[in-house]
Amino acid sequence: MIPAGRDEFSNVDRVQSAEICFLLFAVLYIVSYFIITRYKRKSDDHEDEDAVVNRISFYLCTFTLAVSGGAVFLLPFSIISNEILLSFPKNYYIQWLNGSLIHGLWNLVSLFSNLCLFVLMPFAYFFLESEGFAGSKKGIKARILETFVMLFLLALLILGIVWVASALIDNDPACMESLYDLWEFYLPYLYSCISLMGGLLLLMCTPVGLSRMFTIMGQLLVKPTILEDLDEQIYCIHLQEEALQRRLNGMSVGDLNKELDNIRNQRNKLERRKKASGWEKNLLYPIVMLILLAGTTISVLMVAFNILYLLVDETAMPKGSTDRGIGNTSLSTFGLAQAVLEIILMFYLMVSSVVGFYSLRVFEGLTPRNDDTTMTTIIGCCVSILVLSSALPVMSRTLGITRFDLLGDFGRFNWLGNFYIVLSYNLLFAVVTTLCLVRKFTSAVREELLKALGLDKLQLSNSPTDPESGKLSANGHQKTL
Repeated sequence: MIPAGRDEFSNVDRVQSAEICFLLFAVLYIVSYFIITRYKRKSDDHEDEDAVVNRISFYLCTFTLAVSGGAVFLLPFSIISNEILLSFPKNYYIQWLNGSLIHGLWNLVSLFSNLCLFVLMPFAYFFLESEGFAGSKKGIKARILETFVMLFLLALLILGIVWVASALIDNDPACMESLYDLWEFYLPYLYSCISLMGGLLLLMCTPVGLSRMFTIMGQLLVKPTILEDLDEQIYCIHLQEEALQRRLNGMSVGDLNKELDNIRNQRNKLERRKKASGWEKNLLYPIVMLILLAGTTISVLMVAFNILYLLVDETAMPKGSTDRGIGNTSLSTFGLAQAVLEIILMFYLMVSSVVGFYSLRVFEGLTPRNDDTTMTTIIGCCVSILVLSSALPVMSRTLGITRFDLLGDFGRFNWLGNFYIVLSYNLLFAVVTTLCLVRKFTSAVREELLKALGLDKLQLSNSPTDPESGKLSANGHQKTL
C-alpha cells in the first residue's frame, strides 16, 4: 500500500512533468513555425477554400517538425540530465529533472511520432490533393470526406502489407494472433519496421553527408590563398563578363544569361576572398576543417570499438530499459566530458544525415527553397526528417556512440535483439564512411591521374569539378593538385 504522502508527491511530480513537456514542445513548435514560414511559398491574402486547406496542412507540418525536433533532442537531453543528477543529487533547483520527466518525454515522442507518421501527414497530403467525390457538392466537407476514405483505404493497405510481411518473416501463430491487438502489438510492430527503414536511410545518408560537409564548409568559408593571384583571376573574370555582355547586345538568350550569372557569382566569390581578413583565411578555415575531420574520425573509431565490444561482450547489444531511476549511475567512462562529446557527435551525425539526404539524387526534388516551396514538398520534407530523427536515438545506441539504454517504445523494436543485424549495421557504417572519406580526399589525385592517362574525357570520375582545366570551380579558383 502506497503512503498518502508518497502518492501525493507522485501526482505533483506528474503534473510538473506534464507542464515542462508542454513548455518544451511549445518552444519547438514556435521554432518549427518560423522555419516552415521561411521556406513556404508565399500566397495571396485571399481567403478561399484552398487557403483554408493550405493553412491546416501548414499547422500539421509544423506539429510534425516540432516532434522531429523533440526526437533529435531526446537522447542528448536524457544523457545530460543523467550526468547533472549525478553531479548535483540534492540540489533544490533541479528537482524537476527526474525519471518521470525523462520517461514521459520518451513516451510522448514515440506516441506523437506514430501519430504524425501514420495519421497527420497522410491526412495533410490527401486533404491537400482532394477535390471531393464526383457528383458531390464541392466544399471543405466534401474534401474531408474524401480524405477520410483515402485514409481508411491506406490503413487497409498497410495492414495487409504488415500481415504478409509477418507471415513471410515469422510464420508463427502466436505472432499472427498478436497482431489482433492494435495498440499493444500492431502499432509497435509497424513502428519497428519504420524504424528499421529509418535506420537504413540513416546508414545511406550519413556517410554521404559526412563527406559532403567538407565541401559545404569549403564553400561557406574563405580558403587560404596559397600560390594564387586573385587580382589576375578577377581580371580574367572581368574580361569574360565583358565578352559575354558584348555577345548578348540586348538579346535574351537563356544559355548566355545563365553563363553570365555564373561568371558574376564567381567574381563575387573572388572579391569576397580578396576582402577577407588574414585570420579568416589562414586560421578559421583550417580549424573548421580539423574539427570536421576530428568529429568524423572519432565517430568511425567509436563504431570500430563498438564492433569489438559486440564480438566479446553481450552487454554491448542495444536494449530497452524500463528502470525509472535516472541519475543512479554514469554511463560514460569519463563522466561529463564524454557525455558532452557524445551529444556533439549525435548532433553532428544528425546534421550530416540531413545534408546527405538532400545530396542524394533520389531526394534532390525535396530540397526546400526560400519562399518558393510548395506544401506537397514541405510534407515530404517533414516526413523524411521525422523518419531520420526518430531513428537517430536507435542509430546512436546501435553504433555505440552512447551507452544510454533506449526508453519507452524505442527499446521494444524487434530487430535490436538480432546480433547479426546490429553487427552488420556497424560494419557497413564504418566501411561506407571510410570509403566516402577516402574518395573525397583523393578526388584531386584521381583527376590528375585520369588527365595524365588521357582518360579524363571518358568521365570516369564523378567529381563535381569541371573537367576543363581552365574553368573555375565553385569556390572561385582553379583546382590543382
